[in-house]
Amino acid sequence: MSTFDDGEIEFDFFDEPETAEAPPRTRRLPRLERPGGRGSGPRPPRPPRPPRPPLRAPTGLVPLARLVGLIAIAIAIVIAFVFWVGACQGKSKHDEYASYMSKVRTLAQGSTRLGTQFAAKLVDGTLKESDLATALQQYAQQEQQAYDQAQQIRPPGPLLQIHQQLVDALELRAKGLAGLGEALATASTAKTSTATTAAIDALTAQGTLLSASDVVWDELYRAPATQTLKDNGVTGVVVPPSHFVTNPEIISARSFGLVLTRISGASTGGTPSGLHGSQLISVFAQPQGAQLSTTSATTVKVSAGLKFVATVQDSGNFNESNVKVTLTIKAGATTITRHKAITLIAPKQNATVSFGNFNLPPNAFANQASITVQVAGVPGETNLGNNSYTYPAFFSLS
Repeated sequence: MSTFDDGEIEFDFFDEPETAEAPPRTRRLPRLERPGGRGSGPRPPRPPRPPRPPLRAPTGLVPLARLVGLIAIAIAIVIAFVFWVGACQGKSKHDEYASYMSKVRTLAQGSTRLGTQFAAKLVDGTLKESDLATALQQYAQQEQQAYDQAQQIRPPGPLLQIHQQLVDALELRAKGLAGLGEALATASTAKTSTATTAAIDALTAQGTLLSASDVVWDELYRAPATQTLKDNGVTGVVVPPSHFVTNPEIISARSFGLVLTRISGASTGGTPSGLHGSQLISVFAQPQGAQLSTTSATTVKVSAGLKFVATVQDSGNFNESNVKVTLTIKAGATTITRHKAITLIAPKQNATVSFGNFNLPPNAFANQASITVQVAGVPGETNLGNNSYTYPAFFSLS
């Protein structure tokens, strides 16, 4: 029995094929069968699902066109956004410079008007020395206020250093006017020719400050500021000019000598002393270029640009200011009158004044017309015989 068993065991051991050790299987809970199901045995396992194919980009003309359109729209949006941001920045920069120049323009115009008033006062033959000195002090205070206001202005960054030149120009004007007032007070006490010469030199030196202020404004402020605007791409903004001395003759040594002579004679008021006068030299019709004559009628061609240009001369020995000139046209029942004024004329010098913008009626072309130009007498003028002339004329269409 034992032998049989041993041989049987050996036979079974060597005749059975070798099997690989199977991996351990997880135990699954028994599955409950639904009532009425087929059979009672376990269901066979499902076959594995085949792997899904990888996603591919859409092919064909229509999907490709859609993709290109979306890319183009995205690029357009980005470009539009960039331009919009740039436009906003440009507008902000323009507004900043425009606001600054608006403040500067107010100061420039005020200082220019003050220069015109200064010239008129300096050549006014009716003023006493005390009146002129008071006017100069007032002008100096006004320029000092403009100087203080200029220091309060905050310019854009690129104009920060250039703006200081504007401040310096206004400071020169304030100092020059104050110095003229002080020099004038000293000159009034001069009793000798040497003292008078020294007073004239002092006045001329202070007048040089006024002239220098114009150079500083033009060359050191306005020109660099204009270039800075151009470099920064700012358009439509203009740097304002400002000229305090419109006629250099009024601050010359000769002019100050005449001022001292005049105020010494007018210290008690009344009629100015010395030779004063003005006279009408000629009248031209422009753009025709025809000179009017008092002896024969001139044919004047009428056009939109018709102007009559009158030349006036200072026939005295003193500067004359605010010289009024009147032109009158009489044609049939129509009378046209124009008024102008010459700010300043130096002794023995000429100045011109222009009259234009005429709207002649039809009857002005039918008969002979007359053109009269009259120069008002200046203070102290005694000879008025050469101040007014009448010229016959015929008007014709150009």
